[in-house]
Order: sequence, then C-alpha cells, then structure tokens
Amino acid sequence: MSMISKKSNLDELQKFMKKFPTTQEMEIIIGDINGVIRGKRIRSNEFESIFRDGFSIPGSAVLLDTLGQTIPGIRWSSDDGDPDTGAHIIAGSLVPIPWAKKPSAQALFSYDQLNDMPFFGEPRGVLERTLSKIQEIVPKVVMAAELEFYLLDANTDRPTPKTSLIPGVGRPQPGPQCYHPDDLWDIESFLNDLYVVCEKQNIPAGTAISEYAPAQFEINLNHIDDPLLACDHAILLKRAIKATARQHGLVACFMAKPFAEESGSGLHVHMSLVDQDGNNYFSQNKKELAQPPYSDNLRYAIGGLKETMSAATAIFAPNANSYRRLRPEMFAPVEPNWGPNHRNVSLRIPISDEKNLRFEHRVSGADANPYLVTAAILSGIHYGITHKCNPGKMVKEGEVISLNQEIPNRWNKAIDEFENNKILPDYLGEEFCRTFIANRRFEEAEFNNNISDIDYSWYLRSV
Repeated sequence: MSMISKKSNLDELQKFMKKFPTTQEMEIIIGDINGVIRGKRIRSNEFESIFRDGFSIPGSAVLLDTLGQTIPGIRWSSDDGDPDTGAHIIAGSLVPIPWAKKPSAQALFSYDQLNDMPFFGEPRGVLERTLSKIQEIVPKVVMAAELEFYLLDANTDRPTPKTSLIPGVGRPQPGPQCYHPDDLWDIESFLNDLYVVCEKQNIPAGTAISEYAPAQFEINLNHIDDPLLACDHAILLKRAIKATARQHGLVACFMAKPFAEESGSGLHVHMSLVDQDGNNYFSQNKKELAQPPYSDNLRYAIGGLKETMSAATAIFAPNANSYRRLRPEMFAPVEPNWGPNHRNVSLRIPISDEKNLRFEHRVSGADANPYLVTAAILSGIHYGITHKCNPGKMVKEGEVISLNQEIPNRWNKAIDEFENNKILPDYLGEEFCRTFIANRRFEEAEFNNNISDIDYSWYLRSV
C-alpha cells in the first residue's frame, strides 16, 4: 500500500523555500478525534530540524474533546502525565497559507508508529489501518467528499445567515432558493478568493451549489483514488472555507443543524472500488449490471454498510447538535435504506455507468471527522463483501417512502450502539474504540450538565 503519511524530507522543504524564500512561520497541524484541527506554530529557524528529525507532541493532541479538554480515564491524557510521542511532517502536505498577514506555510503531521503500528488514537492512522483491509480485496478506492455549510454574518450577536437581499426592497430573500445562481453571484468575491486558496494549497475544490436553505452552500471535492489524501482535502477545505469567510466578514458554519427549521449540513461521501485490472468492482465492467439489480459486489457492500450503520452513527453524528439533523422530512437519512437516484435514502446510487458506478453515503453531518467517517464506511464495505450481507429491498427511483426513525437520533443511544457493536473494533482497533467511547461519553455528560437558556424558558416560571 502506498502510504501518504510517509515522512517528508529536507528536499521538499528546500524546494518550498526556494519558491517561497520569505516564509517566516509554519503551522504544523493534525485533525483530532473530532475533526478539530490541532497543532502548533514554528519559526523559520526550526524548519530544517523538524523536517529532518521530526518533533515531539503530546499524544493527547488528537484525543481531546471538542472544547480541547483532556479526557479522564484514558491513556495519553492527564491521568498518565500527558506524555509526548514522536511525530513527523507528512510528505507532500507543505503549502503556503494565502490568508496569513505575513509569509507563512502549513503542513500536516502524523504520529510516528509505535510497535510498527500507526498511533492508535490518530484518526488518519485509523483510516490507514482500515484501508489496508479493503486493499486485500481491491487495490484502489476512489472517493470524493461533498461539504455543506452556512455563511453567517460575523457582525451580529446571534447566529444569522447572510441571506441574499431582494434588490430595491432590501429585505432578505424568502424561501430556500435551492440552486439559485444569484445566490452564488452574491458571494462571488468569497468564492473567487476561496478557489485561489484551494489552488495554492492543492485542494481539488470543484462545483459550488446554493443549497436548500438561505445562505447554505455546498462545495464538492474531485474524485481521487487515495482515501487518505481525499480526507486531507476535506479537513483542509473546511479550514480554507473558514479562513476565507473571515476575510469577507463572514463566519463559515459546519454545524450539522444550526437552525431548527432549516436544512441540516451534511458530509456526503461518494465511493467506488477498482479491481486489479482497473475495472469498477461494483459493476465488474458489465453494462447490464450498472443498472438495477446491480452486481453482487455492490449489493454485499450495501448490505455491510446497512449492517454497521446504527453502530457507526456515533462517528457519523459525533456531538449533541448532530442529532438535531437526523429528522424525517429534512433530506437527512433516518433509516438504513438504499436505492438509485433517491435523496431520501441513506445509501444512494447516483446515475452512473459501468465505469463510475458508485454509492453516495449520506448519513454524516458536516461536523463529522472525514477520516473516521471513511474508515467506518470502508469497514462496512469489507464486512459486507466478506460476509455476503444481504442489502434487503431496494427503494426504487421515484418511490414515495414512509420514513421510520431507525438510525439512533439521540447521542447517548448512538454511543451505546457503538459500544455494544462487535464488528467495528476489528477494523478501527479495540483501543481506539474504547477511547472514542470515553471521549464521547465525557463530552455528552459535560453538555447535559450545563444549564441552557431553554431550561429557563421552559421551567423557571412554569414549575
């Protein structure tokens, strides 16, 4: 397997400094267990030694909760003295930071292997381990991510969508105005700057869409045949969107459900497999199987994804707000179903031919960790193919379906299902799963122990 996480070297640094000789600082970053970017900033006099020798950083940097707190009761945390571990810059990840006020660079890092294994708690390493299992069946996984988000006004005292105004009237445009091109023209300056950033940082950003809510948008990433790199692109695209939005007086919001009665924001993953002969594994390169009923390989993969979906929901919906999105009639999946060209199912088969036959996994919120989402998806695929899981009845194109809440829609229930599941630890790692459960239970308890404004609104006077 070609490891994208292989160590960078001085040649890469020297080529970069030759192109950007005035670079003064570098942010070295990593996505933690919740997809939050962590890291540190180094000065130019440290560049050479870090690229040559690596560096040390606490293992807890990837095990924090969303607020950046260490988790009691786990290894590599405050209980055992918050120990350091070795780390290295990932080859090919060094890029400039176009939004910085002074010449700066950015690079991803990965923890060094421990006992010839990736560090158990690093999400990128979890994906790396899971990918190695699927590559025992097929050599290539082709995928792309689609990220939905809201643009909010940065100058208000409460979250407010930056809604387009009606010309000559000055009032916000009512309705979701899905796919309205004028909404994209209204943020043209933001989009132009974002695509410049993406080009300079080698992020393959593609189509932009005005989504199904005021000031909600989607940016698609192009398909590539390296899931590790595809997930790097996903977390770096979020970072680029947030940074570009700040420059335009906006806040980019990737919460799964920032507004109760508006559409939630998803992280949709398109994926196909390619066999050793370069053919689509789901269609086996036979045209008749690119339409229903599809090949057995696709059906088994879908069966495995359905089998593991409820247990993996704790990954697809990682925090308290995530579960406000998983509601019927809101274009969000609520049960493990599948079918062609239907956006009310959790596993959608887009219009495709024998070469690009794929599925779209629609369960995850935009707040989910792309590495863990992809690892969970690959786990389901591998389990389904190796156990020949039956996907059950397919929802037909255009079929009107009655949705039943089968995917966990409460945080504690999802964590329980993850903990009780016997399949995922074989893929994600037993210690990772224990740590993930402890992390999510800690944050769930912290969240529920807080007294919110709604407590006062509902109960202060009434009871």
